[in-house]
Amino acid sequence: MTITAPSRTFKPPIEPPAIMPSIYGPPVRPLRAKDIPGMVSLPVTQLFPDIPLAIYRHDQDGAPLRNAAMGALARVDMTMIKPNQRVHVICSEHGFGIDGGFGYAEMLGAVRDEIVSRTGCQNVKLVVIAWHGRKEPREFIEYYGLDKRYHGKVVGANPLDAGIEIDTVLGPLHGIRAIYNADWIIHTHYDDPREVYAHRAIDRITKPFGMSYARIETRSIFHMQMGPRTGNLIGRAIADSDFVRSKLAFSVVMKSSPDGLTGVDADNDLDQLGARTTADMLRSYGKMLALLRTVDDVIPIIDGARWPYYVHAGGMIFGQLFFNGRDWWDLDLPDETADTEHLIGGNVSLGIKALVLNHTLIGLTVLALPMVYPTVIADRAMADVMARDFANADFLEYAEVADDLFQAVEMARERAGGSNNLMCFDGSYGAINLTPSMGEQLLENAPGCSRLVDEELLPKYLKQRGLDPVALGAGSA
Repeated sequence: MTITAPSRTFKPPIEPPAIMPSIYGPPVRPLRAKDIPGMVSLPVTQLFPDIPLAIYRHDQDGAPLRNAAMGALARVDMTMIKPNQRVHVICSEHGFGIDGGFGYAEMLGAVRDEIVSRTGCQNVKLVVIAWHGRKEPREFIEYYGLDKRYHGKVVGANPLDAGIEIDTVLGPLHGIRAIYNADWIIHTHYDDPREVYAHRAIDRITKPFGMSYARIETRSIFHMQMGPRTGNLIGRAIADSDFVRSKLAFSVVMKSSPDGLTGVDADNDLDQLGARTTADMLRSYGKMLALLRTVDDVIPIIDGARWPYYVHAGGMIFGQLFFNGRDWWDLDLPDETADTEHLIGGNVSLGIKALVLNHTLIGLTVLALPMVYPTVIADRAMADVMARDFANADFLEYAEVADDLFQAVEMARERAGGSNNLMCFDGSYGAINLTPSMGEQLLENAPGCSRLVDEELLPKYLKQRGLDPVALGAGSA
């Protein structure tokens, strides 16, 4: 394999987070994308020095994050919780997709311990929500030791479980009974922007109430009946209902940036926490999002523990590169994407020249990928998993299958006209594993993106969401 020699000095590839074994994926790969000859890494702070710095990454001790959680929880009122009551701490699967997931597990453990210590309530149960199937929550519980962290009081749930009707300003909507069958609930969230093309950074703090915490009938409204902007009304309506407000004791957010996990925030006031979370997300991730929109020649390699769209590279998911045909955070742009087909039709990246699948999960519709780009599956084991994917029944009719990862890369480069620009979506934060020529492209475009976001985009984003740029130190009013 021939890789163009760098004109700058790059660092060796970083070790990505380990892949959690799953029945929804292939056996853990013998080769990771970082093992491709010629790979290097590019720290995100070399692209943008003002990206907030991490206090925790996947290969580090969790004490700093736990301490940050304890500090945030110290500012929260818990006096409403009595020793004889039942408390449900609610968590969502995507939190475990952030830099290996153990940081999220550390925060969840801290929430439980602080409630028990301060209130005397021992009946604190963790509810692990996963949309995919009944086996997925158990995988998280076992892999992250959640049973031990919650002293055996942990249960999994999904959108097909028994529901409970919730009266809202939009009429009756439905949540998952296992979540709300308690005296108090604790909402645990994260500010990873993830699918910016779906929520558009509008009221992100309430999105789980209409998705992760909702029965399938209500959850489907977001994707199937409303566009990304109007769909956010569902989560807000449920979160604002008398029923939920009577049970929501407080909320906790794991903070992050492309560099890694940066801290924890918590509040009894959901709206105040939501405003801070939105501002942090826009400031922390705006420049990397702008940079992805400049990429005009790349071969992504999907090599992570989630579905293709949700695997990170330098803290940015592949979906943000794939759907980079517009600025999803600019609310002056109309919302014309009420369904996935329209989303794919007019907003995908033209810079992706080919695609390699090394490790991914099944169950999320991604058939557009091999229909739009030359796609190579890294080996027969991954292909066999795709062959049984109910969400992508025709995937192998469009994709090619290689003997191994190295051959897959060569095939993809050939389909891409010989491009050397490889980027590994392998779950990493802090740096991107890539080829030197890809690093050169990002470094060349980064200064212009930094100026654009500082001088124009960030102040606009904040104003559009009713946040004061001056008060937040982000430009003139």
